[in-house]
Amino acid sequence: MIIGDRYELDPTSRRAGGMGEVWFGYDNRLDRRIAVKFIRIDRQPDGRPDDELTKRFVRESRITARLEHPGVPSVYDCGSHNGDLYLVMQLIDGCPVSSLLDEAEVPVAWAVAIAAQVCAVLAVAHANSLVHRDLKPGNLMLCPDGTVKVLDFGIAAALGSNAATKLTGTGVVVGTPAYMAPEQAMNAATSQQSDLYSLGVVLDEMLAGDNQFAGPTALASMRNHTDVTPRPLRTRRRDVPEGLERLVLRLLAKSPDRRPPTAGVVYERLMDFCRDLPPFPGYVNLGSPHPVRMYASVVGRIGSDTSTAGRIASDAPAVRTVSDGVPAGRIPSGVSAAARPPADPVRPTPSRLAGGHRATDAEAIERNDIALARKDAAALKAESRFAQAADVLAEAVEPAARAFGPQNPRVIDLRIELADVLFLGGNYRRAAPEFRRLVADLTERNGAEHDLVLRCRLMEANCHAAVGETDLALAQLGELLDDEKRFGVDEDRILELRRQIGLLELGSGRRSRAKATLSDLLPDLERRYGSGHLTVGKVREILENLDD
Repeated sequence: MIIGDRYELDPTSRRAGGMGEVWFGYDNRLDRRIAVKFIRIDRQPDGRPDDELTKRFVRESRITARLEHPGVPSVYDCGSHNGDLYLVMQLIDGCPVSSLLDEAEVPVAWAVAIAAQVCAVLAVAHANSLVHRDLKPGNLMLCPDGTVKVLDFGIAAALGSNAATKLTGTGVVVGTPAYMAPEQAMNAATSQQSDLYSLGVVLDEMLAGDNQFAGPTALASMRNHTDVTPRPLRTRRRDVPEGLERLVLRLLAKSPDRRPPTAGVVYERLMDFCRDLPPFPGYVNLGSPHPVRMYASVVGRIGSDTSTAGRIASDAPAVRTVSDGVPAGRIPSGVSAAARPPADPVRPTPSRLAGGHRATDAEAIERNDIALARKDAAALKAESRFAQAADVLAEAVEPAARAFGPQNPRVIDLRIELADVLFLGGNYRRAAPEFRRLVADLTERNGAEHDLVLRCRLMEANCHAAVGETDLALAQLGELLDDEKRFGVDEDRILELRRQIGLLELGSGRRSRAKATLSDLLPDLERRYGSGHLTVGKVREILENLDD
């Protein structure tokens, strides 16, 4: 079978996967081996594909493609074939850790080395607002050169996907219950700490030889994660160092706030336990210097202090979301303008439209340039090219504000569109100050009670929530709730804001606060919408889980 006029699939290679199928084959155009993942998607009642899911898949594929790390398989292409979505990726030659566990006892140092490499991948993923959400031995590949590849980013794992990790009414689990963090199993809340919990389960299994949380059913496994106290490693394997046992127990803490703060911190601590890697015949070829190890050996000497890399990675803020709450996918805030991808050369930027050269501080932008910038940005947004759309808009905002003033209606519209595009593209670090400045200017122009002011305040709080600044986000949402009540805002909006606050409290591990918030909310929802309303049912289910 040939798809996309270039990808020839081996008919004997078809493998079932958690979210669809995996095929192996060749890219006939570039003459290289590939893996093609077909994504199982929901369909409309008339049989047509879900357009919204298609758009989300394209966005997730692009986010995944931004993960330029040797521990992540490269994304080559994506498309659709006979209505099914597919992703073309680098074909990895190696042994899944799941097979490794079935075949051999993993040396302590190699188990730690595998986990440390996963931490290096998680550090870059979390910095890009991606939470894997399905870390398990089957998604980790140990290659003959000793490197580890983390598989299945962006399909079931892009932060902000509406496919929340939960047990659905049809009994289909999105994610793997035997490796789910407690908050993920209970209410689909995910964060970088939930990835670290899953890594702790995998590391515990590699060292002890069994998954102590696995149950006979999905629900039994979920209950084990929420209710069962983890057994220390040294009671099951004597040669595990005491410090490593403590680290694994901390990774397996029930509350996200009690786990290590970042993958970078975990990486640093793991490195103390894998300084001398023994031979691992049959899985890692140590017979001769491998070009990848030669390359890595030199890179590892840069700076000579391994803690430097860990400190940099550990500075990345926690990334959290709640089910059907705050979306995600941000670009690291420290990326300079020169390092960002250039704008699409086919699409002229607004400063080039007005005169054929880049505008300077002394040049004014014309009103038509604003319209052209928004038109170009709209075309890019329609293709889910949010980063490029933001670049186009950002280049127009500053000269437009100088020419017409920051509170000019056209400029305000342009600034709102820029902030929204940054948010859609997951660049929350840049979006938050844009919304904050809009709040100040709109308040001065329209008053604090204006709908746009309240909306921008909500969006700024959502930005902070998305990058893990939960205390700040909750404080801002609380102040917004008080003001909306005072201004007499529509009751539906107030109820939704209260729901968001409760979900954010729950997703950040504040169970008692969330229970109080949602318990107060439930009777008001029932009065407003009736006991059979979907939102009422979801809040009631969350409260029942909290009671359990």
